[in-house]
Amino acid sequence: MKQAKTLTERELRRVLDYTALTRHAMRNRVMVLLTFYAGLRIGEVAALKLGDVVGADHTIKGEILLAPEQAKGGHSRAVFLNEKLRKELTAYVKTIKGRPLDLPLFRTQKQLGFSANTLCQHFYWMYQRAGIEGASSHSGRRTFITNLAAKGVGVRVLASLAGHKSIATTQRYIDVNDDMKRQAVGLLG
Repeated sequence: MKQAKTLTERELRRVLDYTALTRHAMRNRVMVLLTFYAGLRIGEVAALKLGDVVGADHTIKGEILLAPEQAKGGHSRAVFLNEKLRKELTAYVKTIKGRPLDLPLFRTQKQLGFSANTLCQHFYWMYQRAGIEGASSHSGRRTFITNLAAKGVGVRVLASLAGHKSIATTQRYIDVNDDMKRQAVGLLG
């Protein structure tokens, strides 16, 4: 099976520009950004409850603690949120005021929440309509890992952030491109 495409900043901008035109623009934007800036799997995005991201004081948490039933392989893990993502989540949560903390963070038009399969298809169509060929619901996660690797984050830290048990799995996510090679060779000068 072919790996999901890693997206450039320009392609991510195209996807976000497209989501701005959709009926549930803020919801769609935040779901996309959770995959790009936190490396969440699509099933993990679908499984999020409001209480996973909002504290008792109704502020956005600095990390999400995924329960075993929310994460792949039945292993809990911590997902760290950068300031940019926390701001996006803050704006989104303001649009869903009054929702009980035990309900899904993201609702569909007709259902209480997304299934992993439905959300996977939703992402596929968002990428298609944004004109990004080869992208899938896993593209954000793969881009997250690749971008951190390009910034010099070690593979053991990457594996932990991704929730991988094996660094070999993490290494398969890292997409090497010409810019990364140029930077590497430039270190020798």
